[in-house]
Amino acid sequence: MQAVVKWVDGAQFLGESGSGHAVLMDGPPDHGGRNMGVRPMEMLLLGLGGCSSFDVMSILTKARQQVTDCRCELEAERADGVPSPFTKIHMKFLVTGKELKEAQVKRAVELSATKYCSASIMLEAGGVEITHSYEIREA
Repeated sequence: MQAVVKWVDGAQFLGESGSGHAVLMDGPPDHGGRNMGVRPMEMLLLGLGGCSSFDVMSILTKARQQVTDCRCELEAERADGVPSPFTKIHMKFLVTGKELKEAQVKRAVELSATKYCSASIMLEAGGVEITHSYEIREA
């Protein structure tokens, strides 16, 4: 896997993935940015949510669950001072579908957390406390 991050201006950077996609990152005005893109640490949090959501949906699809919507809400705490890494992250999955089986949703979230989500496993190995919950909604 490869990526390139290019400085644009001020606190603005353009990240380009090896797969050919780009994303703009920017800082707040008080740090020289123009607030035109996500913050780098927000990007890390979004990556975690995307990685785990990918797993959860893949597992539920293979289990033949009729999912109509899947949303992962992330809430993170950071250490005070500099650097200020994440210390705690809570991931709440809101899974909507037709006659979803709770055991399957629970299993999908647990498997993502403990076996499949590289981002989650990496952050936990680095000392971040990651917790998970889920809510099932009928479509």
